Amino acid sequence: MKLITWNIQWGRGADGKVDLDRIVSHASRLADFDVLCLQEVSAGYPELPGCDGSDQFRGLADRLPGNTAIVGVATDTPLPSGGRRTFGNMIFSRFPVLQVFRHLLPWPADPGVPSMQRIAIEATLDTPLGLVRVTTTHLEYYSSRQRASQVERLRELHQEAVAQAGSLRPGEVAEGPFFSVPRSAASILTGDFNCLPESADRARLLATIDDATPPYRDAWEITHPGEPHAPTVGICDKAQWPGPPFTYDFIFVSEDLAPLVQEMRVDSTSDASDHQPVLLVLA
Repeated sequence: MKLITWNIQWGRGADGKVDLDRIVSHASRLADFDVLCLQEVSAGYPELPGCDGSDQFRGLADRLPGNTAIVGVATDTPLPSGGRRTFGNMIFSRFPVLQVFRHLLPWPADPGVPSMQRIAIEATLDTPLGLVRVTTTHLEYYSSRQRASQVERLRELHQEAVAQAGSLRPGEVAEGPFFSVPRSAASILTGDFNCLPESADRARLLATIDDATPPYRDAWEITHPGEPHAPTVGICDKAQWPGPPFTYDFIFVSEDLAPLVQEMRVDSTSDASDHQPVLLVLA
């Protein structure tokens, strides 16, 4: 199972040009992926640098036939010219998608700090390795208060899913919305967490959960023990990030998946976004 996560910055590369074809090409160059998790997908935002305001959710789905395209809209507001404009994340999967949840994350008031609504998309996939729950998210950048609250919610969602995976729901009908669809205990959590490897937010995400829920582990530490995290931001786009490169993008796996982690790699050559695509291989 090959998974890529990438904050694509609405397809805007280090050259300032928005190019969805380049996004798909660079992701495919990194790996013949089975699952692709994307953050910062837009529709109806011509004011974003380089953006023409087109529906990138549809544009990316058109470029990835053979995949189930899962849209997670975090921001949904009126378009000044009429209609709606949206911003959020996507998951693409070659594997059958059993169930999808779109969790709007906490957004507590933090006066004087710019912020936006955030989302976590969760999909249980039927893979050759068994059922795997994949969640991708993009946490708040400016507000540490909001980001900490979002971390707590991600922990709660993992705990809830593991409990549901291990419980029976008898007496349900064989069809309709009460039909029982599995929610996997085994989990991959990916995305742009807007925190550094040494941050309290990352440490909290990896902290033990009080019950029997398998905690998350950092896939980089499994495959590169004792090595600093490879940077994922500020490698190619020095206009936005003039300082030293750093790491904001992570892949976490629940402890029960840790023995299957074979490879994790950052593509440091792609200039198609201000972030780098990151690959996880399970086998």
